[in-house]
Amino acid sequence: MNRHTFLQGLGAALLGCAASTAFAQSPAAGYPNKPIRIVVGYTPGGANDILARLVGQKMSEAFGQQVIVDNRPSAGAIIGTDLVAKAAPDGYTLTMGASGPIVFNPSLYAKLPYDAQRDLAPVSMVGSFPLILVVQASGPHRSVKELAAYSKANPTKSNYSASAASFRLATELLKNKTGISAEHIPYKGSAPAVQAVAAGEVLMTLVDSGPAAGAIKGGLLRGLAVTSAKRMPLLPDIPTMAEQGVDLQITLWSGLLAPAGTPPAIIRKLQTEVARIVRLPDVRDRMLQLGIEPEGSTPEEFARVIATEIPLWLGVAKANNIQPE
Repeated sequence: MNRHTFLQGLGAALLGCAASTAFAQSPAAGYPNKPIRIVVGYTPGGANDILARLVGQKMSEAFGQQVIVDNRPSAGAIIGTDLVAKAAPDGYTLTMGASGPIVFNPSLYAKLPYDAQRDLAPVSMVGSFPLILVVQASGPHRSVKELAAYSKANPTKSNYSASAASFRLATELLKNKTGISAEHIPYKGSAPAVQAVAAGEVLMTLVDSGPAAGAIKGGLLRGLAVTSAKRMPLLPDIPTMAEQGVDLQITLWSGLLAPAGTPPAIIRKLQTEVARIVRLPDVRDRMLQLGIEPEGSTPEEFARVIATEIPLWLGVAKANNIQPE
């Protein structure tokens, strides 16, 4: 072997060793090597909790590590979100965050313990869903226009239930777009908010399909409109807002986020896994049964949604003179 050939071989070997060493030193190379925790800021059984468990189970199978869902319910999901915002940025503590604590809370809380854009790193939007405007099925209202006319003529009888910042601000935007006049009545959960409409305690609510679909199909509630661009396959008889002449589209979402500073290689590994999971037939079918559209967005796409929606809802709160608590 001549000297030139020897040096070429040596160089190639050294490059191979360097590449292997770099891979071994990558934060994602050995990740995960212990259990992962997904924090949910709500009680078990809700859409966020269901999504966390769906994703967690599939992630556990793929990674060969246990994925634990940790429910930390509190007003506005603040406690669970803050826990993740302050956790070590190593990919082992994540949150299945909803629109509420990420983009709506800045409008309703003057002093949040976390800053969603500064303290959290978007991984992937998991699913998105519209809202449904519902009234009591036995009532006379069969369109948004009729509901608006009634509320104006009967202001003392017109109110709405809302269990979270997202539903309240979405309803205030609906009022702006339609002329509906209604007072906010707070409830502790979406299920009680829906039950209040069915019982005649309040006139209406704007809510996701999860707690409302059964009551609509059971004849207790009437769905007047959905806030999506197209009708929902889950409830195809309910028209869109646009079909009734209302310029309103609202989509809420759930997504996986990590503490800010989590290595990009780990973020990418998690995002790739989420995108794979939401395409699985059994996961997709379960999400569609809940009225949730599977997403699997990139971190950059998810970050743009957050950056766009925070100022949007701040503007809605200001326009309706809603003062932060």
